[in-house]
Amino acid sequence: MPIDLITRAEWRARAPKGDVDYLARTRGVKVHYTGGRVDPKTVDDHDLCAAAVRGIQRGHMDGNGWIDIGYSFIACAHRKVFVGRGLHQLPAANGPGLNSGHYAILGLVGNSGLTVPPDDMLHAIRDAIEYVRAHGGAGPEIKGHRDGYSTDCPGPKLYDWVQAGAPRPGGAQGGQPKPGEKAPTFPGRLMTYPPSTRGADVYSWQAQMRDRGWDLIPDGTYGPRSRDICTAFQRDSTAHGWPLDDDGVVGPATWRAAWERPVS
Repeated sequence: MPIDLITRAEWRARAPKGDVDYLARTRGVKVHYTGGRVDPKTVDDHDLCAAAVRGIQRGHMDGNGWIDIGYSFIACAHRKVFVGRGLHQLPAANGPGLNSGHYAILGLVGNSGLTVPPDDMLHAIRDAIEYVRAHGGAGPEIKGHRDGYSTDCPGPKLYDWVQAGAPRPGGAQGGQPKPGEKAPTFPGRLMTYPPSTRGADVYSWQAQMRDRGWDLIPDGTYGPRSRDICTAFQRDSTAHGWPLDDDGVVGPATWRAAWERPVS
């Protein structure tokens, strides 16, 4: 399913107290938790999630003296993603000197109360990760806040999940089917370059090719690198008994092969 974004207007965010520095690209994301108590009732009442996000913004602005909430996005137990600073905005939560390297994505759990992220929250964090990759110039890294900064964040449960590769609940690592499994439905359009085809379907194909071992960073844009890898994959498939036209175009046959062709 596409990401379910809650805009700043919808969660009634305060206006920033100043300008946020522009962030062109990052190496990936850092996953966070609140470090405090999260009311378990947030699992049943989405209005409490919005109130919690407003409380975090208030603490960051009035307590920390930051110009805005420090996170890029906040994921809740209802598989919704609140826009914090958003795309291409420098976060503040990763630590001094570290914010330009990663987007900051918060899972709305803490060190007391709600401490175990529900499955829909993990899905929402993955939705946010894929969103910043496709639209925000984020690279492939998925790390915990404690990676490179002295903190317990994102707590033991989320950090174990990050260390496991941040898999979607009930699915393969990274939310992608493993090679050899049935392919998802073809999106209904060809992926070509030039001009570049862009979209979530491109990101899904790129992520699957990365998971197959190809040197490709998913970004949702089918450019020359994607075309060249597609052509190489088509030729390799043909050589291993799965004939494909080596035209550098992701059509139905190449799409299916990306998932269903056994890894050589």
